[in-house]
Amino acid sequence: MAKPLRIGMIGYGFMGRAHSNGYKRVSDFFDLEYTPVLQAVAARDPAKAKEFADRWGYGRVESDWQKLVAAPDIDAIDICTPNNLHAEIAIEAAKHGKAILCEKPLSMDTSEGERMVAAIEKAGVPNMVWYNYRRIPAVTFAKQIIDSGQLGRIFHYRANFLQDWTISADLPQGGAGLWRLDAKAAGSGVTGDLLAHCIDTAIWLNGSVTDVTAMTETFVKERQHQLTGQREPVTIDDACSFLCHFQNGSLGLFESTRYARGHKALYTFEINGENMSLKWDLHDLHRLQVFDYKDAGNMRGWKSIHVTDGDHPYMDKWWVPGLAIGYEHSFVHQVADFLEAYAKKQPAHPTFRDALETQRVCDAVLLSGKSHQWVNV
Repeated sequence: MAKPLRIGMIGYGFMGRAHSNGYKRVSDFFDLEYTPVLQAVAARDPAKAKEFADRWGYGRVESDWQKLVAAPDIDAIDICTPNNLHAEIAIEAAKHGKAILCEKPLSMDTSEGERMVAAIEKAGVPNMVWYNYRRIPAVTFAKQIIDSGQLGRIFHYRANFLQDWTISADLPQGGAGLWRLDAKAAGSGVTGDLLAHCIDTAIWLNGSVTDVTAMTETFVKERQHQLTGQREPVTIDDACSFLCHFQNGSLGLFESTRYARGHKALYTFEINGENMSLKWDLHDLHRLQVFDYKDAGNMRGWKSIHVTDGDHPYMDKWWVPGLAIGYEHSFVHQVADFLEAYAKKQPAHPTFRDALETQRVCDAVLLSGKSHQWVNV
């Protein structure tokens, strides 16, 4: 019989739901030494927290997150709060010896992230950051192909993440639903929210970034703030594009915006090597596009691999070949990988230290956007 890992969730929004679904489903499909138990949730709105707890099956509600991280019946803390609360909660949870799973980005900036990493590593507690796109089978399959050396020398990596939900100048900033538009809560705009995903995936697939040159833009300069009722300056980046060098000598091109009308969540990446190229698109997430120069000339071209066979990453745990899974399954996979690492007392990647590398790139991008100069990471 599996051992319980008692989860204390802090927050109840979109990511709280995604994580909770992962916890609830993982033991139905993966044979693991530990199984998650939804022990308690803490949030600033008791009524909404109670509704969330009842829907997802959490045992109780705490109004104070500090009580939750200190509770003896909690083994792991899951941080699903606005970014400005990540550090305080994580550092306090580490003092109490809790395993910590933290939403991305790790921190508001690099210096805060360094304090978090120092505290977590000093306490020696298991830790992981929710960069879930690594766990989509087609993306994991791309990682396997790249690591096998089949691409040969890598020349280019490009990625974009495009949305369109903030175009209206009447959309307010701040508050419970729109904290991502408030730099005091989010730290940055699309760089920390969307590009952080692209950067994490890029580092995982293609190695470290050495330097960047970026441009950022805030298209709507003022918005009404939901908490003050006043029109206030918007200090996040609405859009960001940057070029970079990778440590392996390849070139990178990244773009993200919330002003690409018609795109709700277009995340794509492409990597070009001397022998092979790979492409992936979140809108077609169960497929990996492959161009292999070794194919016979009259048969050479892009092919679409349907990543649903039992020998593809994670797919042996799900349905029969040909039946696709979705976005939500990436969280199930991340929970499974965390539980396996927890049982073996091994790191669960991306760790806080892994995520700190992404944070350093984000900070370099933002600095370059302001200085209009190349910035070393």
